[in-house]
Amino acid sequence: MLKIRSRGNETVEQMLKRFKKLCEKEGLTKEIKRNSYYEKPSERKRRQLRKAVRQTIRKQRFGTK
Repeated sequence: MLKIRSRGNETVEQMLKRFKKLCEKEGLTKEIKRNSYYEKPSERKRRQLRKAVRQTIRKQRFGTK
């Protein structure tokens, strides 16, 4: 549960902007978009496999420096 408290004379728009940034940082917006439609289990596995491959390549690339 994310909570935002007002800082002094902060406007509602500024508080909303901070809340949106916090949601983006936590990854909530990505998860909401991903769960907004049904994804077949085979597509989910394929997506997770692609993510794992990208992560291993990134680790190999930056781990050797």
